This record gives sequence, structure tokens and C-alpha cells, in this order.
Amino acid sequence: MHSPDLYALRENFNRERIMLCFNGPISRSLIEEIGNALKNYLAADQALPAAATDVFAAYIEMTQNIRHYVARRGYAEAETAATVVISRDESGRYIVSAGNLVEAGDGRAVMSRINAIATLDKAALKAAYKEQLRKPRDPALTGGAGLGLLDIARKASEPLQAALIEHGDDRAFFSLRAVI
Repeated sequence: MHSPDLYALRENFNRERIMLCFNGPISRSLIEEIGNALKNYLAADQALPAAATDVFAAYIEMTQNIRHYVARRGYAEAETAATVVISRDESGRYIVSAGNLVEAGDGRAVMSRINAIATLDKAALKAAYKEQLRKPRDPALTGGAGLGLLDIARKASEPLQAALIEHGDDRAFFSLRAVI
């Protein structure tokens, strides 16, 4: 078995300013534990309270979305893996990124939604959020109300970015990035 080069990994994490990284099956209790670690990292980093709250909220929304999606799809444990990275950019802003394996059609639908959200300015995001909040929720829908993405976009300092890497087996890896 090949052993990873931990020094190279560590150097890459430092170069990319990665504060926290997780890759593997994700559960409710693990989301909570990583969330506690994230709170501690943000406190040690002396993040402003508003920024810390927004980073934590984006992390929770992204990871809960992954957990709910894989449960709804009935994925086997090996397919429930999530990749979550919290880092900082050169100007000190926090970057919350998360990704997981999805059905390609589902990924394309979310990409379309995120691309539409990315075109909205702050006022339009607020209006879209309020409009979505007022809409009655259809119990037949398997997804959320759509408020989570709008909320992350409202907290972000630039438009959300997403990527979809299709595997050719009707599966794809979807990732979302928010700069707070």
C-alpha cells in the first residue's frame, strides 16, 4: 500500500492557506465535531464575529445539503464521502468549499441554479430570498426550499462558484465554493 507524502500534503495545505480539511463519509455527529473544530480555528484566527458566523453557517448548509442528498439517494457508505475545505485567500477572506458525488442530472440542475444565482446582485439576492421564503413548500419535492443556496450567496463577498466533473457513468463530482 502506498503511503501518502504527508510533508508534501502539509506544504500544499500551507501554500493554499487551508485551515481545515476533511475527506470521507460524513454523518450528523461528524458535521457537529468538525463544526466545533471550525469554531475553534476561527476563534484562534481572531475572525470577526460576523465573519465567523457566516463561515460557520456556510459550512453547516453545505455539509447538511450533502448529508441529506446522499441519504435521499440511498448511497452506500463509500459513496457518501464529502470533501470539505476551509481556507483563506491572499486578502484574508475565508473560502468555504464542499463537494460530493452526485447523479449527473442532479448536478447539472444545481449548476444551473447556482449560475442563475451568481448573476444576482445583493439587492436581487435579498428579494429572491424573501420571495422563496414566502412560497409554500411543496411536500412532494425531495429537495430543500432553495433558501440555503440563496442564504450562502447573500453572505458571500463574491458570486458562488460551482464545478461539475462528470464521470461518464451518470455520476459526477459536484463542488461549491463561497468566499466570505
